[in-house]
Amino acid sequence: MDFIYIYIPLGTFGTTEIVVIVILALLLFGGKKIPELMRGLGTGLKEFKKASEEKDSESEKE
Repeated sequence: MDFIYIYIPLGTFGTTEIVVIVILALLLFGGKKIPELMRGLGTGLKEFKKASEEKDSESEKE
């Protein structure tokens, strides 16, 4: 049986660990809340990327 491993600097997560984390997230936040959390995370990352690109373009102008 092949297992999927994700490299994290603290170690690796196997399939079993990922399934447990997903189940815990569903229990803690519920099925309706998770898409809202992911949407907020995506929006935050997009804004962070935009701000860092603006800072890079300002430093190139100097």
